[in-house]
Amino acid sequence: MTAEPLLSVRGLQAWYGRAHILTGVDLTVDRGEVVALMGRNGAGKTTTMKAIMGLLDRRSGTVAFDGRDVSALPPHRIARRGLGYVPEDRRVFTDLTVEENLEVGRQPPRDGAPHWTPERLYALFPNLAEMRGRRGGRMSGGEQQMLTLARTLMGNPSLLLLDEPSEGLAPRIVQQMADALRALKAEGLSILVSEQNLAFAAAVADRASVIEKGQIRFEGPMRTLLEDETVRRAYLAV
Repeated sequence: MTAEPLLSVRGLQAWYGRAHILTGVDLTVDRGEVVALMGRNGAGKTTTMKAIMGLLDRRSGTVAFDGRDVSALPPHRIARRGLGYVPEDRRVFTDLTVEENLEVGRQPPRDGAPHWTPERLYALFPNLAEMRGRRGGRMSGGEQQMLTLARTLMGNPSLLLLDEPSEGLAPRIVQQMADALRALKAEGLSILVSEQNLAFAAAVADRASVIEKGQIRFEGPMRTLLEDETVRRAYLAV
């Protein structure tokens, strides 16, 4: 008997005003799995993340998380069930220190999810350990990205939605982010990562779902995507 996916999305549709962005997205994330949601700019990656988190006013379809239908729940209740979201635009609290930002994200430990403390996160992100008293507004973009991820982990999620983590970052920071995601997977954390960088996705993901014009056009092992030049050229080439 196949285990039930931790996240199951079926027939997800979403609109911005009159613009119909998602026209029926189906995807799953199994427990302990890293799935890369890939596609060009404007394909619907960020919209999919926001729709899963309940952040769009107009959406339809089914989102089941940890065996429960969360389609009609507001974002804060979805987060309290253990679904963490790291947005593309970071949104650190610029007037708060690193330590204070982490405290904002704190939630109690939950069954089936890794338990994070500031000290464990400083071990995962040594850069943050060196600047725990620094205000968020005085950090680089890469440092802010790490802080946003660490703050979300303070909520002890069992599934992480991570939107475009490598975009605009220096190669050294991108490598550190990839190392961190592999470490999180080793802890048993499930991750859905939205990404355009094929090399980054290949370094962290078990499986890929490729989105184009609001629908999933390819789903399969990351290895298969790497070997399928036709799919890459059709849906990922710029």
